[in-house]
Order: sequence, then C-alpha cells, then structure tokens
Amino acid sequence: MDRSTAVAPLAGWTTTGLGDTDHMIAGAQQRESARPAARLAAADLDRIRGAVAEALTAFLEGQRTTLAAMDPRLAPVADEVCALAEGGKKLRPSFAYWGWRAARGQGQGSGEDDAAVLRAVAALEFVHASALVHDDVMDAAGTRRGRPTTHVGFAAKHAAEQLNGDRELFGTGAAILVGDLALVWSDELLRCSGISEAALGRARPVWDTMRTEVTAGQYLDLLRAAGGFPGPDGALAVARYKSAGYTVQRPLQLGVALAGGGPAVVEACTAIGLPLGEAFQLRDDVLGVFGDPAVTGKSADDDLREGKQTLLIALAEEAADDAGRRLLADLLGNPDARTEDLDALRDLLVSTGARDRVEERITRRTAEARDAIAEAPIADDARAALDALAVAATTRAA
Repeated sequence: MDRSTAVAPLAGWTTTGLGDTDHMIAGAQQRESARPAARLAAADLDRIRGAVAEALTAFLEGQRTTLAAMDPRLAPVADEVCALAEGGKKLRPSFAYWGWRAARGQGQGSGEDDAAVLRAVAALEFVHASALVHDDVMDAAGTRRGRPTTHVGFAAKHAAEQLNGDRELFGTGAAILVGDLALVWSDELLRCSGISEAALGRARPVWDTMRTEVTAGQYLDLLRAAGGFPGPDGALAVARYKSAGYTVQRPLQLGVALAGGGPAVVEACTAIGLPLGEAFQLRDDVLGVFGDPAVTGKSADDDLREGKQTLLIALAEEAADDAGRRLLADLLGNPDARTEDLDALRDLLVSTGARDRVEERITRRTAEARDAIAEAPIADDARAALDALAVAATTRAA
C-alpha cells in the first residue's frame, strides 16, 4: 500500500500545531473511504489526551502536598514540574495507549482497567519532561513552549531573591534536580497507576530499555556537538536513540506489553515506530530552524545559535561549496550571530537542497510507518488511531 502521495485532510481539520485539544489530530490525512474511522479516532484521541492530563494533575497535587510538608520553599520545584507537565502534545502516552488497545484482545492483559492504563502511560510525560529539562541545560536553550527554560527560570529566581553565589550555576543545578525528580516521579506513577502486578512486570523491561536509550542518546548528542560523531549517519543515530525510540517505538511496545501481546505485534511496533519516530524528530529539526515562533513557542534562531548538529546541518555541509562551509563554521553555534547572519544560514540550508532532502525523508519514512500500520496484526480502531497519530506527528507546525 503506497501512502507517499498526499491525500485530503479530515473534514474540518487543518495542518497546524498540536498545542491544544482541538489540534490533537491536526493535519491528519486519510483516504475518503477511511473518513468515518478517522473521525472515531479523532474523538478517542481527544479523550485520551484529556484523561492523561487529568492523571498528571491528580498525581502532581499529591506530590505538591508531599513537598510542601517537607518545606514550603520546595514549592517552586513542584510548580516547575507541573508547568512542564501541562504543556506538550501527549503523543507518547497516546502511542502507548493505542499500543495497548492494538493488542488488548490478543494477550494476557485484556482485563486491565482502561483508567489504570491511562494513568500508567501518563508516566511517559515525566520521562519526556526530564529529557527536555536536561536537554535544555546541555544546549543552553533560553525558551521552551513559550516560557523560560527551567535553568533560566531558576537563575532569574536566584537574582530576584538576591541569593548568594553564581546565579547561572544555581539555575543549572536546580534544573538538573527538577529533571531528576521528574524521572523519579515517572517510576512512581507507573508503579502506582493501578495496573496489575503482572502487567507491571511485563512493562518493566520495555520501560528500562527506553530510559537507558534516552540517556545514551543524550550523551551521543553531546558527543556529536563536540565533533565526535560527525556526518549524516551520526545525526540519524542521535535522532533514533535520543528521541525517535522513546517517542513512538518504545511507547507502542510498552502498551503492547501491558496487553500481553505476542511477538508479531511487538515486531510491528518496531516496523511502525522506528521510521515514524525518525520522521517526528526530523520534523522537529525543521521546525527548530524554519518554524514560526508564535506557534512553536521558541525562537527559530535558537537551534542555529546553539549549533545543533541535525541532519539538516550534516546534509548542508556535504553539499555546500567552500564559501558555504566557511559560513557554517563561522556562524553555526555562534551566540553572537546577528539575525541576518542566521537568515544567511537558513538560505544555505535551502540552496544546498538540505531542507528538501530532509522533507523527502520525512515523507518517505512516514509512508513506511503508515504502510506498517496498515499491515500490522492489530485491532481496526487502533489502526485508524495510529494512522491519524502518524500524520499528526509529522505534519505538525509545533
């Protein structure tokens, strides 16, 4: 089944960001014959996103009380984790939930409570929050989702309260601890979600693998930024382990594990998750340079000033002439670069064909994932929902 050609979007939906409930399947495209199933998927995706948000809110209210009982001065730490959990598209819990629904009727986990599963998959948002906070520290990023990054916010708190010592070091230290706390809470929410001990035992190996891969990917990204993992292959390896795996593949496998699904479904998760996760990250890379700040919540200059070594950059370096390579060497990662300098870098990414090549890869990898969804041995409602998620994840504007 060839899904590489454009098809009409769902009636009433447009290609846009996914920052609120109405945008959850924005841009999702289906063939005319699939529209009723897609509309059903839209309703379910909306419900899941709301349920995940409610699970996070309830859990965080309890944690806020716990921290306040320890010392009222811990309130800003709880507030920061709450702010991180409030944002985002909730894609990872959505993929995990539909992994469970995909295999629910095939395995030992058919009796798991729907609400408990939703609480369990909500724990993925804390893993994501932890990765974002630590990534922002390593990149020295200034904004995230339209607000100061965690380390910047705590540095400002240090200055406002006229605390002793270096405010930047205080901000960095606080952010590391906030990220660590989010990771600790991810374990706690998974364990206390209400899923059975058997389901928890099946989920644990996937959960542990996912968190190891995220940390390993973060190190590879750090190494690449220092010149130790060059070229397009390095960029794709970082994308796979730092983001792609824990965005789609592992969440899907986590859901299948909760359901007790067999090897065929687990294998299908890899066939779906790896290409789709890569396409998701490549879309993120494009938006990081060419996105609208009013929609993405961050400056389109940040990735260039931070010197992020994405596939866009690697392909431009390969295709550029000597003058283009000098431009990259002089301006990429230069915190003092002017707006017109960064516009020149963007022009280079276009003129070398790097942007087009990345867009082509996004299209190809998304089509591969959608073909895998069409052929997977999964429930039809899950198939419709996963296809909607696949297109939403790769045609987003934020």
